[in-house]
Amino acid sequence: MPRDQDAKRNSTNFDQVAIDPYTHKLHNSLFIADLHADSLLWARDLKKGHGYGHVDIPRMLQGNLGLQVFSIVTKSPKNLNLFENDDRTDNIKLLSIVQRWPVYTWNSLYGRAAYQSQKLHDLQAAVPSFRIIKYKEDLQQFIVDKQSRNRLAAGILSLEGGHALEGDLENVERLFDAGVRIIGFAHFFDNRLGGSAHGLKKGGITDFGLKVLKEMERLSILVDIAHASPALIDDIFTHTTRPVIATHTGVQAICNRSPRNLTDEQIKQVADSKGVVGIGFWTDAICSSQVKGIVDTIRYVTDLVGEDHVALGSDFDGNVQTPFDAAHMIVLTQALLDAGFTESQIKKVMGDNVRRLLLENLPARMH
Repeated sequence: MPRDQDAKRNSTNFDQVAIDPYTHKLHNSLFIADLHADSLLWARDLKKGHGYGHVDIPRMLQGNLGLQVFSIVTKSPKNLNLFENDDRTDNIKLLSIVQRWPVYTWNSLYGRAAYQSQKLHDLQAAVPSFRIIKYKEDLQQFIVDKQSRNRLAAGILSLEGGHALEGDLENVERLFDAGVRIIGFAHFFDNRLGGSAHGLKKGGITDFGLKVLKEMERLSILVDIAHASPALIDDIFTHTTRPVIATHTGVQAICNRSPRNLTDEQIKQVADSKGVVGIGFWTDAICSSQVKGIVDTIRYVTDLVGEDHVALGSDFDGNVQTPFDAAHMIVLTQALLDAGFTESQIKKVMGDNVRRLLLENLPARMH
């Protein structure tokens, strides 16, 4: 899917929100983090600002989006739907050929993951104001540096779908070495680790999935339940000993349009694990195309489990339309203020909860 389709699908319908001077001051003081963007999938040069899509470094700096989780997508079926997909077709192969990815990515899911990781590392090498967060010390230093000079941005790598491991447990550590710090077991179809909310069987965790989970815990890689089937989610909570996150999701009580939106019980399980729920910005997550839908969902989760377990999970650049892009994050800050959220609550939701989670759970650099 070259630029034209990227532009069409990842468009933004800006909400007309009046921003007052107090909001500008508050917004510029925030540590803002977002848990999901698919920007690495596309051919856009993220060094440059663009008028299409959602995320690039200039727009991150403009919107004070300090920390963006960049997801790695390696396979997506044709005729994608929310309810039943199999793994027999592969849209990303066509994308990799059209966008002139290296030949080794055409038939290797792991190769595609490695390539997208390298894209982010190349971005770091080319842009002095951008850095990749791999270790706790990296984040600590970024926080200090960003306070002294605000125009800095950072990224963390996540893997969307364990099918990219290609059934090889050693690929978990290889992806860790490439910078991956979050792994979602499933994406739009069932795989060797377990079931997808959009798959055919929607089963629980497999023996291989259990081995992957234990290896992730050894390496301090966080597990992401976005897109996981209910059975897989239950099994992950049964077997994990670390915080669980949902990087980009909706809430069934607010919007039951998608089978991947979380139930109240699942949200409580995330909170009990000391994890966070990243609230999506797109229509199937919040049943709205307006920023108010995001705010209403944040309010619901805050009322349900408290303000310490809510975060942002936009799904920027994920073939979705959103009410604003990375350059206009202040629209959400204003909407939260207008809805009666306190300054302390806004700080937590907009990024402090993610910052705390990562500081507590990222691995320490080996000296």
